[in-house]
Amino acid sequence: MARHAIPLRDALADGSPALIDIAARRAALRLLEARRSGCCNAAARRDWDIVDDALPAADAALDQALMTNQINRLFSEADPLHPFYAALRLALRHETDPVRRRQLMLNMDRWRWMPRDLGQRYILVNAPAFEAALWENGREVMRWRVVVGRVRSRTPIFSAQVTGVNFNPWWEIPASIVAESIASLRRNNPAEFARRGYVVQNGRYRQRPGPANSLGRMKLVMPNGYAVFLHDTPAQSLFAQEVRVGSHGCVRVADALSLATALLSTRSDGWTRNDTDAVVASGRTRTIMLDRPIPVYIAYFTAEPDGDGEIRYLPDIYGRDRI
Repeated sequence: MARHAIPLRDALADGSPALIDIAARRAALRLLEARRSGCCNAAARRDWDIVDDALPAADAALDQALMTNQINRLFSEADPLHPFYAALRLALRHETDPVRRRQLMLNMDRWRWMPRDLGQRYILVNAPAFEAALWENGREVMRWRVVVGRVRSRTPIFSAQVTGVNFNPWWEIPASIVAESIASLRRNNPAEFARRGYVVQNGRYRQRPGPANSLGRMKLVMPNGYAVFLHDTPAQSLFAQEVRVGSHGCVRVADALSLATALLSTRSDGWTRNDTDAVVASGRTRTIMLDRPIPVYIAYFTAEPDGDGEIRYLPDIYGRDRI
């Protein structure tokens, strides 16, 4: 083994100050990366498209901590600050079942993959819980049932910025859905194609706003590379099911107009539910912008605390716990 890569214990036994310094730095960086990024199989992070852009590189952070004598602070602040992470860590201390311990550790790592600063106000969607929550100033203030993607069209894990709400939206139909069902409907039953509000404009398949529109009465404006959005739906019966997988990847929200109102309520014009209802009733497509964008995180946690602080274990709908 090269002398610069020897373990810290061997460097200490050797007694060389230079070797000790190199080995100690290497060990510190490995520990810092583990605290920041987790200890589970690296493959478990595949397709997790949520990153912490504000987190400085480990080597630069270590250098800064050494210069300012803040090593203890560096490592204490490496852990996630979210109360859900703290609840999982506390549960791990008392859990003896090996299967549950592994599940807790997997989900603690997932919190390590989240930004340390999620924002003063943000939406957190947890796909295995089939729920979305609005957080403000470090606490959850509202929660909604959601429907997420089927296994073959799973909802991706990513973050985006919500900039507004699009009421009475047109649906720009993805090519995959056109190929799956819409194109054949147009060929085989053009009357039904028209009845559902489908049109083809400049080669694009679209659906008009209205009662049959698959996006319902609103969708969030949240540009992203997946063409996945939080939106309303005319298929309200799915929300009564315990396991709510049924979309092509988007997140369908129960009582979506209350979500729209909650997000717009901080506008300087004092937006209320009456304003939401009036825009919807007009039937016109209209986008109302937020005064300030807020982040939305579509994540995947199979263990999280409930309202009483007890850990609830959730279905591993996409098999990520088995990676």
